[in-house]
Amino acid sequence: MSAAVFLPADPPRASEVAFWRPDGSSPELPARLPPSVTAEPRDLTVVLPAEDGTVTTVTVPALVLPVGDALPLLTRARTTGTGSAAFWGGAAVLALQLAARGRLLPGLSPEEYDAWRLGPLESADAERLRALADAMPVHAHAVPLPAQDPAAPPRLPAPHQLLRAFLDAVADTLPRTPAAALAAGGPAFAARTTERRPALRTWATEVAAGHDAGVRLSLRVEASGLGTERTRFRAVAQLHSLTDPTVVTDAARLFAGTAPAHAFSPGARTDALLTLRRAATAWNALTPLLSAAVPDAVDLADEDVAELLGAPVSRALTAAGVQVHWPRDLVRTLTTHAVVGSADHPPAGPGSSLLSPGALTAFDWRFALGDTPLTRAELDRLAESGRPLVRLRDQWVLVDPEALRRARDRPDRKLTAVEGLRAALTGRLESDDRDERGIEVRATGALEELRRQLADPESPLHRPVPQPARLAAHLRDYQLRGLGWLHRLTSLGLGAVLADDMGLGKTITLIALHLHRQATGEHPGPTLVVCPASLLGNWQREIETFAPGTPVHRYHGSTRDLSAPAQDGFVLTTYGTMRLDAAELAATDWGLLVADEAQHVKNHTSATARALRTLPARARVALSGTPVENNLTELWSILDWTTPGLLGRLTAFRTRYADAVESGADPAAADRLAALVRPFLLRRRKSDPGIAPELPPKTETDRTVSLTPEQAGLYEAVVRETLAEISGAEGAARRGLIVKLLTSLKQICNHPAQFLKEEGTPRLAGRSGKLEAFDELLANILAAGSQVLVFTQYVRMARLLQEHLAARSVPCALLHGGLPVARREELVRDFQGGGVPVFLLSLKAAGTGLNLTRADHVVHFDRWWNPAVEAQATDRAYRIGQDRPVQVHRLIAEGTVEDRIAALLRRKQSLADAVLGGAGEAALTELTDAELAELVTLRRVS
Repeated sequence: MSAAVFLPADPPRASEVAFWRPDGSSPELPARLPPSVTAEPRDLTVVLPAEDGTVTTVTVPALVLPVGDALPLLTRARTTGTGSAAFWGGAAVLALQLAARGRLLPGLSPEEYDAWRLGPLESADAERLRALADAMPVHAHAVPLPAQDPAAPPRLPAPHQLLRAFLDAVADTLPRTPAAALAAGGPAFAARTTERRPALRTWATEVAAGHDAGVRLSLRVEASGLGTERTRFRAVAQLHSLTDPTVVTDAARLFAGTAPAHAFSPGARTDALLTLRRAATAWNALTPLLSAAVPDAVDLADEDVAELLGAPVSRALTAAGVQVHWPRDLVRTLTTHAVVGSADHPPAGPGSSLLSPGALTAFDWRFALGDTPLTRAELDRLAESGRPLVRLRDQWVLVDPEALRRARDRPDRKLTAVEGLRAALTGRLESDDRDERGIEVRATGALEELRRQLADPESPLHRPVPQPARLAAHLRDYQLRGLGWLHRLTSLGLGAVLADDMGLGKTITLIALHLHRQATGEHPGPTLVVCPASLLGNWQREIETFAPGTPVHRYHGSTRDLSAPAQDGFVLTTYGTMRLDAAELAATDWGLLVADEAQHVKNHTSATARALRTLPARARVALSGTPVENNLTELWSILDWTTPGLLGRLTAFRTRYADAVESGADPAAADRLAALVRPFLLRRRKSDPGIAPELPPKTETDRTVSLTPEQAGLYEAVVRETLAEISGAEGAARRGLIVKLLTSLKQICNHPAQFLKEEGTPRLAGRSGKLEAFDELLANILAAGSQVLVFTQYVRMARLLQEHLAARSVPCALLHGGLPVARREELVRDFQGGGVPVFLLSLKAAGTGLNLTRADHVVHFDRWWNPAVEAQATDRAYRIGQDRPVQVHRLIAEGTVEDRIAALLRRKQSLADAVLGGAGEAALTELTDAELAELVTLRRVS
């Protein structure tokens, strides 16, 4: 590993970092440089310890970078490097942290160049700087200082001074943007050119200096005469020593010479005067401190105290490095909050529904001084005084008269029960009414009891109910907990989203819920299950197996009939049939409405989603292994169906949560959303401790394959021609061209015959690198006596594979969306019975719901570009019931867009796990021309 040394310069932004090796060999940089940055080879003179205990001066080869270009390398070396490189990496992080906190000051360098530096430093910052300087390794400051006497031994830079010079060099590099002129009040500190500015010397000495020279200022607010009509407020200037953080003294003592001498440098009086001048510039009320020969304190009027407590002055003083300390309980701030719910509004009991339009809860305003409630009479007194500082209950109260007037005029009103529940769970009322946004809320009565039940993981809400006697199976512990969770929510009329991983038994848990509801007799009415057509047979078999004797009726096909559904039974239908017959289905009073694979209604504006919302039910449950595939709007759509109003209106949800979470602009937004969603969405993974310990291991392998010459030629031609079209297009036309490009490239990567739409019986062998790799992989799988699922998102590619395997006498079956339901079920039974070893499947038609545990290999012939969707397809084989290790093979064309997307998906897997699925092609359509070209251009692999 190379060593690193900082080479200071004037101006600081011209400083450099050199990487070298103590053994004199050629150095290496800690990381790869971007194409626009070049390291300059240079000979470097360094001082090294000799074996006899002396030091020797040697010249070594070095790679030198400007400090700005070296920062990314140093920050990486902090965790991956050692010695001096890691030290300067730690120093770089410290500099960036200080800069991020706004600790930047303008000034002049010794050679009178305009230069930024880091400051003002607080005591903790100064201590951290000292500790870091004390730990500086010898190689980090091995370049000797210029020698005054050639015969004198070499001298090394003092660690503290060199470290401080490095911090200032970073500061002088970072903010040199056009916006810096606004902060500095002129163009001097925005320009990157090196120009001397001697005219700023007086300003730099008198105004900009002293920020971090040795003292820090704070203001201590004192009050006297608290029991009288006239209370006197005053602000005392206090000085803190940066060399000894334990010393705090009044400015008057420092100016009078009675402050502890050891804690302040000889120039501390000048530093203190400059600090006071800076504070007075931030807040004019402190000007009297400058007119006194011995600064003592400044008297404050009520308006001054109110101003000092206000945000603008507080921010200005903080920016100037001044803190304000108030006596405890001297000044209190009026607080306003809303109380939601009351004892005379009973909770929703069994059989009742919080979703009913008439369910309302009380919403009353409360005003308090700290935790002490105020009466309306006291509130009126405060409002009528018109003063910012009012005496009330032997305390001074800071009041914003206009805000108080608006709060007093807010009327009490009613909320729907779900609005009240949302406010109770989040502790805030964030309605679409601008005047009520962000109001603190405290639940009371029955609503507070419900909030505790939902929010407390140890409440009865999370304890399993007894397994139904009629269930012909033994539920696992996590399934029992899921049953108890579903029962409690649905018994309160609240909806639920069971989002367990595929294969963990969502279907059997739902069947158990139906049996439990029927056994208790509290929730009469049949259960309607809406699911994809391919899952009708699976639902019927599961019900007949695990709930024998329970009536089950398919409402599907041309002869469908719904004249008299059994009150204790199931009715199964498809999303397509439900959309066509929504009026007929809405005529039944359903006890429970279930949407299986609920991601099918993730688009709330679709005809399917709108039809589903019209069906009445006492409770609603959504089943989905991927409640979020592309963006958080899909989560809103599902939850707004299960529990309408829980997440508010979509526009407000996007502003408040989705945009902030997806962009990463507000990390806390994800926590706030999780707190609101968590009680209504249960998510368990196969990898969670204790969930499915009996599952065998799963191995996932990316198999990169080379393009054939034909594929490479087609690929490059399509990229060249389509990028030329895209460069002249805009808006929807441009996005359409990008989708067309990506689709074409994926088809070329699969097989030229798919892209060229060759009819008849095209020649397949020898034309596709993927097909050759697939043949080799399949031969090994079949030789081992295994069975395999082969997924592709293109039915045309699946047909080509079917023709290819038939020509080689390999038995296979093909399932796609165009097959009738009965034929799909026949194919599944045949594969599960061992009839065929290879099952070709359309990802869209067969990626969810099916139980295909006979397979112990899964091949993804092409990528969906969404980890969640791909994982669902894999889970057709890797689910409860699988007793053999499962191997997953992904075929990726090397050097192509598939290769780049695969790398992106690996990095984004953690985002998918946090319920944010990859945005797929929709996000790629927003790339710039240059970014798109970088993504799709074929990289030849030598």
